[in-house]
Amino acid sequence: MCGIVGYTGPKQAYPIILKGLKRLEYRGYDSSGVALLHNGKLDVYKKKGKVAQLEESLVGVNVHAHIGIGHTRWATHGEPSDRNSHPHTSSSGRLSMIHNGIIENYAQLKKELLSKNYTFTSDTDTEVLLNFIEDILLNNNCTLEEAVRIALKRITGAYCILLLDEQDPETIIAARKGSPLVIGIGKGEHFLASDASPIIEYTKEVVYVNDYELAIVRPNELILKNIGNEKITPFITKLDMELAAIEKGGYDHFMLKEIYEQPSTIQDCLRGRLHAEDGTITMAGIDDNIEQIKNAERIMIVACGTSWHAGLVAEYIIEELCRIPVEVEYASEFRYRNPIVNKGDVIIAISQSGETADTLVALEKAKENGAFIFGVVNAVGSSIARISHAGAYTHAGHEIGVASTKAFTGQLVVLTMMALRIAIQKETITQERYLHLLTELADVPEKVDAILKNAEHIKTIALKYKDAHDFLFLGRGYNFPIALEGALKLKEISYIHAEGYPAAEMKHGPIALVDENLPVVFIATKDSYHEKIVSNMQEIKARKGKIISIITEGDDISPTLSNDCIFIPPADELIAPIISVIPLQLLSYFTGIAKGIDVDKPRNLAKSVTVE
Repeated sequence: MCGIVGYTGPKQAYPIILKGLKRLEYRGYDSSGVALLHNGKLDVYKKKGKVAQLEESLVGVNVHAHIGIGHTRWATHGEPSDRNSHPHTSSSGRLSMIHNGIIENYAQLKKELLSKNYTFTSDTDTEVLLNFIEDILLNNNCTLEEAVRIALKRITGAYCILLLDEQDPETIIAARKGSPLVIGIGKGEHFLASDASPIIEYTKEVVYVNDYELAIVRPNELILKNIGNEKITPFITKLDMELAAIEKGGYDHFMLKEIYEQPSTIQDCLRGRLHAEDGTITMAGIDDNIEQIKNAERIMIVACGTSWHAGLVAEYIIEELCRIPVEVEYASEFRYRNPIVNKGDVIIAISQSGETADTLVALEKAKENGAFIFGVVNAVGSSIARISHAGAYTHAGHEIGVASTKAFTGQLVVLTMMALRIAIQKETITQERYLHLLTELADVPEKVDAILKNAEHIKTIALKYKDAHDFLFLGRGYNFPIALEGALKLKEISYIHAEGYPAAEMKHGPIALVDENLPVVFIATKDSYHEKIVSNMQEIKARKGKIISIITEGDDISPTLSNDCIFIPPADELIAPIISVIPLQLLSYFTGIAKGIDVDKPRNLAKSVTVE
């Protein structure tokens, strides 16, 4: 959730940290703060609100320092406020710390510390952990590194922490479990962050810190150890990311930029894998494990949010093409309900960030039971990518807008290619159908581009319905999960209540909501369900609902039933979800903008959910 940044080296730390916080603000923007260490003195500045408010408050302040840490917060323990903002300072004032995660046994630790006359100035679990570390440091005649190690053995929960010590003016102590940490390696300097976006401007050489690892970071030295105090050789990775990918590039918002990037990101996802002219798909993660995957008795898909919707589409596609039973699970439910997972089951984990806490824990449980883990993630080097036996990257590039767009279509493309590769190997699909779908998939970028050229029409529709209090999204078959995704996007970006349903379920309750004030969005592309969904449209029209339809070019029936139509290019029904979601992304974007909402940073949301 929260974003963390650290720097130690010859440069001025504050400008690097501030820029890094701005790039990480998509991870949390309730408050922000920095701690700077100069001439043996810790200065901590923090402010409720966005990073810009912190920056404004420090105009004219002497922020000279060569080492520092910074934090942008998504509130867990304690409301957003100046006093609950990070960094926190220990009771003695010697230590300062930032933290991403949740300490589950903080109440017990706080009780112990209160009995020792510690006082607390915030409501956070972070301040409890920091004072617990200081208590160990002061009473055990040990180094800060050792105090951190002892403390982390006591706590339960998730964390990524960075600490400064007034008595050690060049060193940052860092540790992680369940929350991401990447360290950039420069010349006589090191950069620390929740992801690579604050680092890419300065170096492309990074180390991804693993769970239960502790880092001692100085300008000319990086020491990695495990909790047992054994040294670990850092594995240096080269970043495959360009600075332009994390900048707006002339667009008003990252969300709009990322929507418009989809023709190229989908092409990047297909590149080197789909060879329509040769009739082949090459995916190393599938190819190297094809026997295990194609012979699986069942596939379980584990995901959250938008990624869960991608999993629902994949369920339809895999069962249709591969004839393997598929179950789609919310990761948060899967991890707690003691599911039956057998050796030989294939678990597909879908996550944009690759750091989703619930999904990670679910995978650990499944792996313990002998399941084969296949990760579908966007972030290279992420925790899910590393825990998986095999996987496939979506190659959507860095996604900064909180509401997922290009990552979602990348997931759909990867999952479709996987299903096709398995199906042709299993011989559960004819060669003719296989080649047809390859061609259809190859044509998706061009079709998405055609829809984006019609954005002004979608903007007009958004302006027409921006004051609605509720929306209903309906689809059938492959487009039912797209109805769910459309409703989620509208909720996230416009704060309008919206629900998605299979169109046939409308009569089992939701139809009671229909009146002349309710916009109903139908994803009604030409497919085997088309006649049925047209009947559903007639039922809404008879009750005076306002119908917005996403329909295939050349459809001359749906427009007669619709108040507003958005036409999209024809596509095979199995491929159509990748295309039909694009107008819904634009509809939510333009609705949010019309309502004056910051669509890149909608309230209460964070990009990467690394806590429960």
